[in-house]
Amino acid sequence: MVRRILGNFVTRLATALLSFAVVWLTARYLGAAGRGAVSLFVTDCAALLLFIGLLGGSSLIYLAPRRNLWHLLLPAYGWATAVCLAGTAVVASVRNVSLGYLGHLLALALLQAFLSINTSLLLGRRQEAAYNRLVAGQVALLAGGLLLAFMVLNQRVVPVYYYASYLAYSVPLLLSLRPLWQQPDRRRRGGRRLRATVRELARHSRGAHFSNILAFANYRLSYYFVAHFADARAVGILSVGVALTEAIWLIPRSTALVQYVDLIHADKVAAPIAPAMRVSRLTVLSTMGAVGVLALLPPAVLAAVFGPEFSAARPVILLLAPGCIIMALQILCSSYFAGLAQYRINNTASVLGLLMTLAACTFLIPRFGIRGAALASTLSYMVSAAFLLHHFHRATGAAPWSFLPGPSDATYAWSLVRQRLGS
Repeated sequence: MVRRILGNFVTRLATALLSFAVVWLTARYLGAAGRGAVSLFVTDCAALLLFIGLLGGSSLIYLAPRRNLWHLLLPAYGWATAVCLAGTAVVASVRNVSLGYLGHLLALALLQAFLSINTSLLLGRRQEAAYNRLVAGQVALLAGGLLLAFMVLNQRVVPVYYYASYLAYSVPLLLSLRPLWQQPDRRRRGGRRLRATVRELARHSRGAHFSNILAFANYRLSYYFVAHFADARAVGILSVGVALTEAIWLIPRSTALVQYVDLIHADKVAAPIAPAMRVSRLTVLSTMGAVGVLALLPPAVLAAVFGPEFSAARPVILLLAPGCIIMALQILCSSYFAGLAQYRINNTASVLGLLMTLAACTFLIPRFGIRGAALASTLSYMVSAAFLLHHFHRATGAAPWSFLPGPSDATYAWSLVRQRLGS
């Protein structure tokens, strides 16, 4: 398991570095206001993609080993198209945006949705190498497109992000079709079996994805509060601090992804918990180390890297740092319950976190601006993680402090690093 986690981690590390390049390029060449506009567009796209998961999402991974691939793909594509059309109409009615903005939103949301469906099905079939290549390739194309536009063509306007995104999502989408076509499933319409699979997909998706919708609100609701009470420039500064801290989540997500795939393929629910807990402690240890390095960055470094306006992001990072470590625990616990299809626990945790987000954003952001937004996120993560840790203890017998790394874990981690460097 450790080798597979390291493989996923390396890919996700490359992806995170490329994502950092995207954040740097948009911040450096578009300024805080331009970075804020990009962040709001990305958030709008992500909101549409959330509702697509009501007939897909992680449930595609769960059902891919059990059902005909094409019976899952066709309804997921149809639902994605309907949601993107309806979601774009909703954005047009609630936000004052241009017709061109809506066109880019619809087209790019569709491309992202189709790519997400394809990669989820591949991951469910344990095509992890193909999945990693496609995910990393998508971010690489986005960063490369922005680099070409900003530094070579000298086009430093927000629409450049849209056109780079077309390249970044369309190419991996086309490439993802080949490994799907090579799967042994019979390509047939299916009749009753297709309808039964659609019903099963909808049933699993409602439970599995509801928590993702709530989690998104926890992660990004503060952007809209800041945009309302401040401006796009403040959103841009906040988004840089959030992007840097959330990049660290690639560590727990790499572990959680492997554990989730193993759980949905397991023949027995009951499995030895000790090896998984050791891996989890190593994950928390790595997360703490990464957070420590990030927290030590002085404002001058942020200003030198992203531009003078972004030195104000350091207080955001410091307030988000405890929440980043707590989020590692939340990711590990939620993947365990998702792998066992116990979605109610994850949903309840997300509801509690959302209630805290709403209360904290309403009270803190008008008074403290982006610092209040960062503190609201950390408080939300604490509430959700506490609930999940309680239920994880009840389900496995592992106490919350079982996730805390000790000296033996640090020694074991160092031995793994030495083996990796020596090989």
